[in-house]
Amino acid sequence: MPSVIRDARSFRADRPWGARDLVEIEGATARLHWTDQPYRWHVNDGAELFCVLDGEVDMHYRLHGTEHVARLTAGDMFVAEIGDEHVAHPVGEARILVFERKGSV
Repeated sequence: MPSVIRDARSFRADRPWGARDLVEIEGATARLHWTDQPYRWHVNDGAELFCVLDGEVDMHYRLHGTEHVARLTAGDMFVAEIGDEHVAHPVGEARILVFERKGSV
């Protein structure tokens, strides 16, 4: 049954990085996250698409051992390939749509 999601910009989870599962497509998931706290440095076991829907997020990532930071605002996306070390730091509250392999960290 089709669904319409009208609260993506106001969604609030009961804890930082809490998520609402939206859909699973051939082993990948789309999840709506809410957070007001940083995640943790990690490397996904598959590619990840990170799209800011509301708020701002400082995405920290490492290239050849050097840390970089990109400020993402609503509509901006970050793509992490397998092996890309990264961590998201919201600036206040943020709502993020994440596409990744099901069960990925």
